[in-house]
Amino acid sequence: MAGSGDIDGEVIFELEHCIRIFKDGRVERYFGSDPVPASTDAATGVASKDITISPDVAVRLYLPPVAGEKKKLPLLIYFHGGGFCLHTAFNFVFHAYLTSLAARTRSIVVSVDYRLAPEHPIPAAYDDSWKAVVWAASHASGDGEEAWLTEHADFTRVYLAGESAGANIAHNMAMRAGAEGIPDGVKVNGVVLVHPYFLGRGKVSSEDFDPVMAEKVVEMWSVVCPATTGGVDDPWINPLAAGAPPLDGLACGRVLVCLAEKDVISDRGRAYCEGLKASGWRGEVEVVEVAGHGHCFHLVDFNSDEAARQDDAIAAFVNR
Repeated sequence: MAGSGDIDGEVIFELEHCIRIFKDGRVERYFGSDPVPASTDAATGVASKDITISPDVAVRLYLPPVAGEKKKLPLLIYFHGGGFCLHTAFNFVFHAYLTSLAARTRSIVVSVDYRLAPEHPIPAAYDDSWKAVVWAASHASGDGEEAWLTEHADFTRVYLAGESAGANIAHNMAMRAGAEGIPDGVKVNGVVLVHPYFLGRGKVSSEDFDPVMAEKVVEMWSVVCPATTGGVDDPWINPLAAGAPPLDGLACGRVLVCLAEKDVISDRGRAYCEGLKASGWRGEVEVVEVAGHGHCFHLVDFNSDEAARQDDAIAAFVNR
């Protein structure tokens, strides 16, 4: 557990077994904050290492075995979830999952560790994530500081990906790339959004799977982004809001959206897909839905048949 002090004081947000946030600014996190070291996985041969980009941003890189292989690998920049307020990219869940994903996709993965709210409210997570995207792109010229990227990454096949809040970040990074461009002429080939954390006004049917959790994800947004003026229609969290940047500015030609049938925000993901198609964006949207499961089920058992099917879809998308 991460946190300090006694538990007296007014609690402004609590997600049972996950996090408790106090009015005086104290935060108690109950899991996801403890890192595991980078390593080489005996089963897959995937190696990992940690790089500090700035005082605020670090990444963990994953490299599949490349001995004797001349062909360069896709680059998958990954943003972890956790409602913008939980987890580190270095914890055992994401280390194990991304080791598996790097092996399955045969890609180099850059897993981004960004600052968490409420200590660092939105847009800190977006700012940090953009730094990581720019840092990774800086290796496209061939003279970057990290040899794994300069020697093995194919910068004509760059993908942004994440689950939950990380999927939200991936979308917003693709929008920023469309508006500003990425340095060194790097283009985003595709975006992978797994169970994306999007909100909006009005009730959607998927919220009936767990009305309490549906309320919590709305409440969580107000805590991690206290400066929001639009609430759940803030463009950061609702890409379909009236004031959101037009989706035809998305900086890629392909999007894969993975949905879980019993996820309370799955209908928001479906609406995003429809909104993207209707926006005038000229790309291709693919949707993969897993029946009978809830939000981020794959992180509990990423070797299950359903999780493997989801990851196989990601691998096919990245390697097409």
